[in-house]
Amino acid sequence: MLQATTAKAVELAFARLRGDRAKAIYVASGPLGPVKRARIIALAADSRLPVIYSFRIFAIEGGLISFAADYDDLFRRAAGYVDKILRGSRPADLPVEPPRKFGLIINLNTARSLDLTIPPAILARVDEVIDQTTESDPV
Repeated sequence: MLQATTAKAVELAFARLRGDRAKAIYVASGPLGPVKRARIIALAADSRLPVIYSFRIFAIEGGLISFAADYDDLFRRAAGYVDKILRGSRPADLPVEPPRKFGLIINLNTARSLDLTIPPAILARVDEVIDQTTESDPV
């Protein structure tokens, strides 16, 4: 596992992954994700590494795959918490709930650029396919 907490550390991590001949990587969420998103996607492309990301926006902006909590669902559920608190529930008495709904997005443009073929069985299960040759359609 590599941790990169600065932009320079991200660059060095990708250099190390290339040197180690990594086959694929997972980019977890972190403070650099939103700020350095374009750079991380570009480094992955330059390294010719298949990468799965923990935020949907990465696949939309050129990353290969994202598997992430559905934030629309999380926000809807948060509204229920607000309602309970406004009706008198103590926040400390409310349970902490993990995400219940996740979305899998595959960017076929990126897959093609990496000479990867996504098996039909996987494509049948995705929530969204990004493909410039057709239109981006929710599946």
